[in-house]
Amino acid sequence: MKGIVDNGGRALVPVELRRSTDTDTTTFQVWIDTGFTGDLVLPTAAIEDLQLEPSGSVDAILADGSQIGLSTYSCTIEWFGTSKPLEIIANQGESPLLGVGLLLGLELRVDYRNLRVDLTPSQKDDVGVR
Repeated sequence: MKGIVDNGGRALVPVELRRSTDTDTTTFQVWIDTGFTGDLVLPTAAIEDLQLEPSGSVDAILADGSQIGLSTYSCTIEWFGTSKPLEIIANQGESPLLGVGLLLGLELRVDYRNLRVDLTPSQKDDVGVR
């Protein structure tokens, strides 16, 4: 998966989401946020546009240490050639965020000199434990 580094230095990649496996995909440019341990956060407006079904809520601890409850929604993500169900988190922000949960098992390369992002399945080696 190829992405870009924007003028603000944010690493962005395209992510295709759909309400269910029988609906059309919508592509979002998502900000890779390695400080977020979940999978994906979408602004409430994007969730409304996709007409996603609510699935519950989660407690979240924000960067300032405060704790809040956030609603979750069900969708399908097209992820490296596979459609997979995903629970996403809603927020009041403007930028979709891709977290570490979706990065596990992948290699992330951010090239700030050439403003490119590469996200690929990592080559398994004998070092390290998952």
